Amino acid sequence: MTPVVDMPAGRGRAWRGRARPRGSAHPSASRTVPWLYLAPALVVLGGLLLYPVYQLGLISVFRYTQAQVSGGEPTAFVGLDNYAEVFGDDRFWSVLLATVLFAAACVVSTLAVGCALAVLLTRVRAVPRTALMLAALGAWATPAVTGSTVWLFLFDPDFGPVNRLFGLGDHSWTYGRYSAFLLVLLEVVWCSFPFVMVTVYAGIRAVPSEVLEAAALDGASQWRIWRSVLVPMLRPILMVVTVQSVIWDFKIFTQIYVMTGGGGIAGQNLVLNVYAYQQAFASSQYGLGAAIGVVTLLVLLAVTLGYLRLLRRQGEEL
Repeated sequence: MTPVVDMPAGRGRAWRGRARPRGSAHPSASRTVPWLYLAPALVVLGGLLLYPVYQLGLISVFRYTQAQVSGGEPTAFVGLDNYAEVFGDDRFWSVLLATVLFAAACVVSTLAVGCALAVLLTRVRAVPRTALMLAALGAWATPAVTGSTVWLFLFDPDFGPVNRLFGLGDHSWTYGRYSAFLLVLLEVVWCSFPFVMVTVYAGIRAVPSEVLEAAALDGASQWRIWRSVLVPMLRPILMVVTVQSVIWDFKIFTQIYVMTGGGGIAGQNLVLNVYAYQQAFASSQYGLGAAIGVVTLLVLLAVTLGYLRLLRRQGEEL
């Protein structure tokens, strides 16, 4: 017979307190399980994103022109010469400045329109709300090439209804630099605001109605409710849509290329992506175009990380 060993009451309670309940997972295992679920998606994203970025960086440090593509000449390692040529070109800096200003205008306009319509959706009845949602989703689902072509027709100097409606005669919107940028900005906002509108609307619907009613009873105006109540509660959602808008608008290519005929008259409407395309394919300087692409990627990473760091300093959980 096995002897029974008496354990002190206090020691037994301490031992039972340290024991892990049956069926509970080890802490390290609980941290590993989510990564196991994400592993297939990470592998796919790694193959679709990391490898092209690696190839882009590799091409950017070689002399890679049409002669190397056709096999007439061997590729030659040039180190940072392509980057030195890019940074030494005054046109690159003017295009970079235009890209930053244009992207900032697109982001601010898209967020303003999307947030305003999201608030409007909470104020209207079911029928107009459904109609607005369907119209916005239709704009969002329209391909960029199709949307750009439609907007070109609307503002066409000869047959466009906009000039006829406002009595502008044969005014060409794509001839001037600023009017062409404005036309592209309108198209970008038109096809981008639905994402902001739907996301912010979902966030507003998740806010408890008691909070909004209490603010209204305290005499807060609609603008004060949005600024002092909704914005702090929607800050994580606004962070997501802002970062997404910065990435999308900074790397715009299709709208500029289609609506300005490849960058406008004498390249007056060039942005970085169109400029890289011209250098790589129009001039057959693939290494130079790859260097511009790497610079664009680094600028986007710097802007995104800087924005996230600013939010973290303000106490937001990322």
